[in-house]
Amino acid sequence: MSLDQPLNSLGFAKAPADTRVVVAMSGGVDSSVVAAQLAEEGYDVVGVTLQLYDHGAALAKQGACCAGLDIHDARRVAQEMGFPHYVLDYENTFKEAVIDEFADSYLAGATPVPCIRCNERVKFKDLLETAKDLDADCMATGHYIQRKMGDHGAELHCATDANRDQSYFLFSTTLDQLDYLRFPLGHLPSKNETRALAEKYGLSVADKPDSQDICFVPNGNYAAVIEKLRPGAAEPGDIVDINGTVLGTHNGVIHYTVGQRRGLGIGGLADPLYVVKLDVDAKQVIVGPKDMLSTRTIPVREINWLGDDAFDASVERNIMVKVRSTRPPREAIVRPISATEATVELLTPEEGVSPGQACVFYSPDSPRILGGGWIWRG
Repeated sequence: MSLDQPLNSLGFAKAPADTRVVVAMSGGVDSSVVAAQLAEEGYDVVGVTLQLYDHGAALAKQGACCAGLDIHDARRVAQEMGFPHYVLDYENTFKEAVIDEFADSYLAGATPVPCIRCNERVKFKDLLETAKDLDADCMATGHYIQRKMGDHGAELHCATDANRDQSYFLFSTTLDQLDYLRFPLGHLPSKNETRALAEKYGLSVADKPDSQDICFVPNGNYAAVIEKLRPGAAEPGDIVDINGTVLGTHNGVIHYTVGQRRGLGIGGLADPLYVVKLDVDAKQVIVGPKDMLSTRTIPVREINWLGDDAFDASVERNIMVKVRSTRPPREAIVRPISATEATVELLTPEEGVSPGQACVFYSPDSPRILGGGWIWRG
């Protein structure tokens, strides 16, 4: 190999044919396009799909990542494009690393984000190690996020299309993982371009709809899943105001989330009330006026820092943070307590901030992701 060999599109100084890339294939259009594009460019592509769970009914359910029909769709794309494809049974790993924590944190009154834990503990950990075992030079996924090279190495940046950006769900990607990962779709201006590429490659999944729900929570019915995983979890209790006055009853704390207004069954009041806290031990749903949902100070732990300098307890940082995937980043001051813990002060209060959600850090003057952590306490 010549020393002046130009870098290929994945950043390696060798021909695509000499570059092995494992593509994490969910069976959806995004990862299928990534695999097809890299295969067409001449890379040594190996498709891998993780079977993460089986509802029984999942075999007939589309849009449920990593089960049933989606595994079949991933295999068919590999056959169409002529590269090998493997299905790995990660059902037990997924249950232990993602589903059990989801159930326990939900029962503890938190609002978990299992998609982040799946990326962190399964896809970018176990699957990434499998890719290395297969002697792959890198692993590619269909996530809408960008990996760019900076002065200090690989950096994580938001996707070009803000509507598709998945940075909130990938903040816990470590620098070591980022060295090995590639995100070929992050620069595309919209999902329309992805579907156009699927049409170009003649993929059978070109018109497949996007998945909407958490993969193991069909139709968004969290409570039904929790009851199945933790029998007896839906124990009845009282709906009380902030002074402890009983306003009504409920059939299980798991049916409520912080910020909820509808479906409380306590109508006839002068001012609308919202769920402001869940007390699992007392089996109470605590309600109050909307202004009680406003939060300015947020405790954050398990911080993954992606900045160039150390996350030092002596350095305050003016950055942007996002506390929900659907909300834009807001100005904030981060005050580190340790390398993995901090207090985040929002310059403008946010409503409905709940333990269990992620607080993701962004650069104030670029679309770079600086990491983030998990919101805890009440």
